[in-house]
Amino acid sequence: MPADWTAIEALPAPRLETLFAEDPNRLATFSVDVAGLHFDWSKTHLTAQAVAAFEALAKAQDLAGKREALFAGDVINTTEGRAVTHVAERGEGSVDDVAKARVLHARMRALIDAIEGEALGPIRHVLHVGIGGSALGPDLLIDALGRDDSRYDVAIVSNIDGAALEEVFKKFDPTATLLVIASKTFTTKETLTNAESVLQWMGEAGVDDVYGRVVALTADPDKAVEWGVDETRVLPFADSVGGRYSLWSSIGFPAALALGWDNFQDMLDGAGEMDRHFRQTSLSQNAPALAAFADLYYTQVRHAETRATFAYDERLRLLPSYLQQLEMESNGKGVTIDGVKLDRPSAAITWGGVGTDAQHAVFQLLHQGTHLVPVEFVAVIEPGDTLAEEHHRQLLLNAFAQGAALMKGRPNDDLARSYSGDRPSSTILLEVLDARTLGALIAFYEQRVFVNGVLLGINPFDQFGVELGKEMAKAADAGGQEFDVSTADLIKRAFG
Repeated sequence: MPADWTAIEALPAPRLETLFAEDPNRLATFSVDVAGLHFDWSKTHLTAQAVAAFEALAKAQDLAGKREALFAGDVINTTEGRAVTHVAERGEGSVDDVAKARVLHARMRALIDAIEGEALGPIRHVLHVGIGGSALGPDLLIDALGRDDSRYDVAIVSNIDGAALEEVFKKFDPTATLLVIASKTFTTKETLTNAESVLQWMGEAGVDDVYGRVVALTADPDKAVEWGVDETRVLPFADSVGGRYSLWSSIGFPAALALGWDNFQDMLDGAGEMDRHFRQTSLSQNAPALAAFADLYYTQVRHAETRATFAYDERLRLLPSYLQQLEMESNGKGVTIDGVKLDRPSAAITWGGVGTDAQHAVFQLLHQGTHLVPVEFVAVIEPGDTLAEEHHRQLLLNAFAQGAALMKGRPNDDLARSYSGDRPSSTILLEVLDARTLGALIAFYEQRVFVNGVLLGINPFDQFGVELGKEMAKAADAGGQEFDVSTADLIKRAFG
């Protein structure tokens, strides 16, 4: 039986300023502090009435039961017949799943110790090839945390475009480079093609045993060994860990290598702290749940088609790209978990950028455009630079002022200079950006995606939508795919 959204769809639409005027405790009601993160949803249209309606929907959709099933390691990815165990990687799953994750983490740490001891030779560069979740997570971690004290030069290459690899080849010494191949199935065409080109580059530079400089990160170790990687340098992870949820597993190897094991463990601990908050806190004060309630209010009640995240910290510049995969691959579905066509909007289109750059590019539409776009600001109290204090002060003031301006607006008889206001935003403010808070932040987004999926009645853990185009490209390469006249013409123009 489909969930009843009647109460939610009938919610009133008061202006934000009215909500503040009517409730002197609004800020406290819609703020949460956990794991070094401060969340503020007071400038969204959430109300006590809205939260109650979503709590009723959560009860009808058995969010509590499905949350427990997630942490118990039950088979909740029903379309693929799999459990979902990424929470076990940070110590919060079933006893057996946590034990297995710790064994694999210990294997990864032992290999890192060996590399640090130059068992594979004098390594200065790490070239990590992967795509999707096998690249976005490690790239975010290293870019955010490794700018000042990364112990190795790390490059993450995902694109099959040869220009991406050649750019790295110009910077790295092939005789001092470790190749890391990240592929859950170890069949990903783009990744293996890139890996073969790296081996060729190493061989042409005189590296005698190119396969001796390869580490594989995969859920199918047998395929990695068959490809040529020595089993002692294969770091497995559980098949029940999805690609876009995998940075906590051996997929995080380049980050653990570059940042040091203590930082990797701190990231796991921060994520575990967020997991416990999500599991133990009532929905009215539960950060992932409140965020999901706001997401669904805007997609289902206000019919917003997009949601924007702006990182007011250069170190988090890759966060919007990371969230695009996490949110749109997870909840960009048109069918329920019961196999019935979804009768309402699913995930909003996720996009964003970096402040203050974005203010001079896209904020025109956010303030005066015809689209309603809920905005999320992510900022850090402690600066990530050593320059004059004015830099960081102006950065944070711009973030806070943008949220205030979106809400307040400014009327003007000249419509070109008029701001309607009543445009929602939320803010996530980190005390400091370190491994613990970044782990907590990413876990927050994961659990937010989970709540959205449960309330919509869809499975956020499969991704069949990414397969069709890949299958057609593979068939075309083998000469076994017939295309429409437009596509056939493009192929002919490109290849003759």
